[in-house]
Amino acid sequence: MAASSNLHYILLSLWCFSFLSTATAEDSPIITRIAFGSCANQSAPQPIWEAINKYDPQVFIWLGDNIYGDIRKPNRLFGKERTIGPWRNSPRFVPSSEEEMKVRYAKAKANPGYSRLLRNARVVGTWDDHDYGLNDAGKEFDRKAINQRLMLDFLDEPLDSPRRKQAGVYASYTFGPSNKRVKVIVLDTRYHRDPLRSDGSILGDTQWGWLEEELRGPHSEITIIASSVQVISNLSATTGPLFYMESWGRFPKERKRLFQLIDDTKRNGVIFISGDVHFGEITRYDCAVGYPLYDVTSSGLVQSVEKVFPRPLRFIVRLLFWYTPNTMRVTNDNCRYKSCTYGQQNFGAISIDWDANPATVRLEIRDVNGLTALSTNVSLSELQPRGSKSLTDPTTKGKSQRHCTLEAELQGITRYRLAVLVYFIITVLVMALVGLLIGVVLTITACVYKCKVD
Repeated sequence: MAASSNLHYILLSLWCFSFLSTATAEDSPIITRIAFGSCANQSAPQPIWEAINKYDPQVFIWLGDNIYGDIRKPNRLFGKERTIGPWRNSPRFVPSSEEEMKVRYAKAKANPGYSRLLRNARVVGTWDDHDYGLNDAGKEFDRKAINQRLMLDFLDEPLDSPRRKQAGVYASYTFGPSNKRVKVIVLDTRYHRDPLRSDGSILGDTQWGWLEEELRGPHSEITIIASSVQVISNLSATTGPLFYMESWGRFPKERKRLFQLIDDTKRNGVIFISGDVHFGEITRYDCAVGYPLYDVTSSGLVQSVEKVFPRPLRFIVRLLFWYTPNTMRVTNDNCRYKSCTYGQQNFGAISIDWDANPATVRLEIRDVNGLTALSTNVSLSELQPRGSKSLTDPTTKGKSQRHCTLEAELQGITRYRLAVLVYFIITVLVMALVGLLIGVVLTITACVYKCKVD
């Protein structure tokens, strides 16, 4: 009798667990607002949290540089410790101690605006170089295991979470009921990344295997892939040799592998989000899979490229953005500036209208006041595979040349026109300076001669 009663209890418990699991999946709130951002220097004012809280996201995604944990030395061209120039002998960035990292994370978490967001939204995310522990660092960084624990503490990751047992902070989350499901995949582009200029691996073998399982997993209407560095845009191909930025485009084999994986798995509704570069933009690539791939870059919540310049000179930044060729950038009437980039403090926003027919997604970059700086609307019906379209398919490239030509494929002066402009200006300035010096010398010589004659 007792055995029968115990069996009945076990079966009832299993039924209840099954029911609750199903109910949890189906009763999961419908996600309509997702916010994201990167580059939040904990030592600077962070007024943008007010705008983010006003947007009232259900999910917030950190894209890296959640704190600035490494130490930046002053720029010194001369002296005992030279951190810049061809003769530099000291690194510009050095790692912080574990205790200092804890202090910086605590300061970031104590921000009133961020604390309010934590109470009202699900916060997830990944890291980039400065919270990883060192500028531009990859798998060679020897403090990554310690800093992974600190970063997961900051995100309130449970102590028994698989993320605390694996090498790297990659993870995935699924929100919403069936037919309105949003999957968020956050990648780790630091822990396993080979050196820059190596064209090696970004994710490492284990993470690549995990990502394939995630993309082949249960269906979702939207799949957001969060990368700390840009996936679509490769500005380094057009800003070099003046300066370079980290991106998937600097690892062309890895980026091609990523696109091929999405194509092979026939995963629909993929949208990339990224950070790192201290400005916002929306880019698009039409010739990787059977539908357009978008990348919404939001950077930074605090750090921004225009802050480097005095306010009267910030138009120069916008002019340079406009002048630099970019074959992937989405340019439309919803851009605040003609360059369709935004170099001030910003956050990213994804708004989903499930009631529209077909459902639509609005991709935005918003400013510190919550106003739209850049945006584009995408129908979910557009983000469906329509047959394989490989990167090398010439018929595909001909249909939409604007968003099918990689920056690295641009030719000659078109690709390097920024460098040509800068070197031309420098040459003119140097010639003007030399001419001025010659003029001064000739004037002084003439005056001396005249004085002698007199």
